[in-house]
Amino acid sequence: MTTRFVISGTDTGVGKTIFSAALTSALGSYYWKPVQSGLDEETDTQIVRRLGRVPSERILPEAYRLATPVSPHLSARIDGTSIVTETLDPPSVNGPLVIEGAGGLMVPLSEQLLFADAFAQWKIPVILCARTTLGTINHTLLSIEALRNRAIPIFGIAFIGEMNLETQRIIVQLSGVRSLGRLPILPNLTAAALRAAFHENFDLETFADARS
Repeated sequence: MTTRFVISGTDTGVGKTIFSAALTSALGSYYWKPVQSGLDEETDTQIVRRLGRVPSERILPEAYRLATPVSPHLSARIDGTSIVTETLDPPSVNGPLVIEGAGGLMVPLSEQLLFADAFAQWKIPVILCARTTLGTINHTLLSIEALRNRAIPIFGIAFIGEMNLETQRIIVQLSGVRSLGRLPILPNLTAAALRAAFHENFDLETFADARS
């Protein structure tokens, strides 16, 4: 048994790649992005390598690298391919593993498969990244309900953004899911600043609890 996490978000652009970089760095883990949609700009894997200062040998290649920055099911269709469930089995590594999804839980990988369906097969604990801004209560509670409906283990919530104590409190209160901490918005987003912010706002011992 080893420490493994799936990082998902309540929606696109919530900051889960930044959190993934921080967690991968802090755990000294491997990192895997199963599906990358959009290759013209810096990919999520490249962001994690840069901001997490993750050695190349701990960066695992994506199962699918799709050119167009749209939903994976459409990006795959444009590229003339399709995403097959069997190719998304998490790789075996000698150490902790951080797996980052794409967008939110209900992002379609194909006409029949959602990211949440893949997570349900894996049974790896999910860390849900949630904004602290307006609208996050609804998105976060719906995401937690979707995870529970599929019996996907939830490790906790990582809030991202400016402090909003009431929003964070009511989400924890209504969901019963613990808050792991809050990653603030960093005006100068560097590897050093991200590492310092993570260690200041999260207890690394908490993440040692996960085994899958």
